[in-house]
Amino acid sequence: MAQKDYSQLAKAIVAGVGGKENIDSLIHCITRLRFYLKDESKAQTETIKALDGVINVQKASGQYQVVIGNQVTAVYDAVIAEIGADFADEDETAQVVAKTKRKQNLTPWGHVKEAFSQLIGVITGAMSPIVGILAAGGILKGVLAMLTMPQLGALVSQKSEFYIILSAMGDSVFYFLPMLVGFTAAKKLKGDPVLTAVIGGVLVHPSLVALNGKSLLEIGSLNFLMVNYTYSIFPMILAAWLVARLTKWVKNWLPGYLQIIFTPLIVIAVVAAITLYITGPAIIWLSNGLAFGIQFLLLKSGWLSGLLIGGFYQVLVIFGLHWGILPIIANDVATSGHSYLNAILSTTMVAQGAAVLAVAIKTRKTALKELSFAGAISAFCGVTEPAIYGINLKYKRVFISGLIGSAAGGFVSGLLHGNMFGFAGSWIGFASFLDPKHPADLSNLWIFIAASAVATIVPFIVTYVWGYNDQMQEGQGMAKPQKPGTTKKVTA
Repeated sequence: MAQKDYSQLAKAIVAGVGGKENIDSLIHCITRLRFYLKDESKAQTETIKALDGVINVQKASGQYQVVIGNQVTAVYDAVIAEIGADFADEDETAQVVAKTKRKQNLTPWGHVKEAFSQLIGVITGAMSPIVGILAAGGILKGVLAMLTMPQLGALVSQKSEFYIILSAMGDSVFYFLPMLVGFTAAKKLKGDPVLTAVIGGVLVHPSLVALNGKSLLEIGSLNFLMVNYTYSIFPMILAAWLVARLTKWVKNWLPGYLQIIFTPLIVIAVVAAITLYITGPAIIWLSNGLAFGIQFLLLKSGWLSGLLIGGFYQVLVIFGLHWGILPIIANDVATSGHSYLNAILSTTMVAQGAAVLAVAIKTRKTALKELSFAGAISAFCGVTEPAIYGINLKYKRVFISGLIGSAAGGFVSGLLHGNMFGFAGSWIGFASFLDPKHPADLSNLWIFIAASAVATIVPFIVTYVWGYNDQMQEGQGMAKPQKPGTTKKVTA
């Protein structure tokens, strides 16, 4: 089957956001094109929303987000082909001037919000390209746990070459996560991706991993210990920032004929040393505290945290703020090998899928039925945006029904202390609820089934009975958040 041509849609989107000259940079996540625009007021939001192939438009975290759905990668490639692969770097001076003018008009609180938006933007840029790989690796590890389950006859021995190879496939993305995060964060920060990835390679080099817990340096009473950076995220995001800044500074004074060798030499030596001896251990210590603090609160609050997180998480998805949660989940898994938080979030995907499934079954409108079934399948595979923006928000009761269902599912997961050992959520992520270290323990799998069943049944019934009927008029979704530093309300 020939791939659909998205060139005309790309041209229309570029024109709608104010043309190439209004674009600072562009990234994409699983379902959205995320533009950084010089002047958002030039964007024709209603025109873009009306395009065939666009689900919705959102503004959040300093980004102008065009929601595409499952075809976002193809549309992104078409937009890049339209504006040029190097468009983000073509007019760097103009970008700096535009950003400076915007900051000059901000209030003090606006500067704080702007900085937070930039931080979320860096996290988004670093994590969105690899989240699918993380999910795939988690599923593979879960499947491997299934194959070693005594209940299934231990089909694969943990000492076999087959097990070792599959385990390496599932573990590699997590073990070498600092290298991947370094590469993607550097691209976002306009640094050197390869050079930054080398810093990540230093952190996870086998000889250094073997020194975990041992002293690297003693100065008086100060003892600098080696910590384990496999699975880590936050140290590399800061290291990527240091690489970008230091590289630019070195090139400003180092003669051109020396730069090809001595720039990477200086940057690797300085940033690796700073990370290993100072920032890395400090961030890992804070990361451990964050992970254990979250786990403590979730275990102590139980059903209450499940109810609240389950009930409101998908609201963050509306504004694209859910990417700020992903590093917390990754940090949970890196620190302890599991995440109570992710177990709760999994039910929210199921619930929105169940709500739109009820629409698909109840409606007699052919186009709506097809779109609803597609949204339900996507949500059950862990991606809720097509369901939310295609159907649920346009019929607000459907979205609310999904929130009711996810609150119920989160309640069950929190009450029973459901735990998750990977990233892939919703029904497709069932394998992530098997503990790779204890494949015989099925307790979390049964909790997943119970919580997900509740998150399926409750919103389906609520939507079918109350949330939707064919006499309802399609709405425009929810209002957009205010632009940082302004008081003017941006409406749909």
